[in-house]
Amino acid sequence: MQEFKLPSFVAGFWRLDEWQQRGQALTQFIEQLLELGINTVDHADIYGRYQCEKLFGDALTPSLREQLTIISKCGIKPAWPENGFAGKTAHYDSSKANIIASAEQSLRNFKTDRLDVLLIHRPDYLMHADEIADAFCELKAQGKVLNFGVSNFTVSQFELLQSRLDFKLVTNQIEMSPLQMGALEDGTLNLCQQHQISPMLWSPLAGGGLFAETEQAQRVRSALQSVAEETGLDSVDQAAYAWLLTLPCQPSVILGTGKLARIQSAVAASKVRLSREQWYRVWQASTGHSVP
Repeated sequence: MQEFKLPSFVAGFWRLDEWQQRGQALTQFIEQLLELGINTVDHADIYGRYQCEKLFGDALTPSLREQLTIISKCGIKPAWPENGFAGKTAHYDSSKANIIASAEQSLRNFKTDRLDVLLIHRPDYLMHADEIADAFCELKAQGKVLNFGVSNFTVSQFELLQSRLDFKLVTNQIEMSPLQMGALEDGTLNLCQQHQISPMLWSPLAGGGLFAETEQAQRVRSALQSVAEETGLDSVDQAAYAWLLTLPCQPSVILGTGKLARIQSAVAASKVRLSREQWYRVWQASTGHSVP
């Protein structure tokens, strides 16, 4: 079996229900993503209050499905009427029953016979590693899910779950941007190198915070602008993507936009890698101090 590998960019569909793209318009958008070389899409069962997967599935043709790598996530139970928890306490649920039920619902939503990757969306403080492993192994044996990973897991949480599996977790989806660099210090990116897997990076522009008027954001934008000018990139956001893609763990950056022009701009940055001086210039602008 060929080893699973993530591309430099993944299309994220967290806000699909807000994009007003439905049916044929969404089908065309997926086709345009493929033309740009983006063949991997990121979803979660709860996105759009449980509607985004269905919207995406309605736009899929059998041909498009065969060209796509579909990633979804499960394990968050908001206090919403849609899942029967209105008025109750939001919680995490990484039980075997919930993992399997969520995966099977995602299969129905996407109108497909398999998910390429399923992630546990958030660490569950009541996580029973053996129970998760049982769910993963059952889904894998049935061919319903081909690969598994986690999202927002600490190093110890990742290692605990990996210790119960005889196959490799393929990713840890984490927050990372030039403003949010905790993964550089907490061992998460080192763990990815150790296991030879690519982390998926969400909120690569800090949820728009990169363009805020805070002192940190202004410093980082200035550093990114200088890097852009030196490397032939056109914009601060392109330089931010190049900064992330320079990481030696070979990350995969999630682009959570429905605007094709922004995706085209991001893809244009995929061939650029920064020098060490350029990379640390951005790091210094973010931290506000030089290396020791």
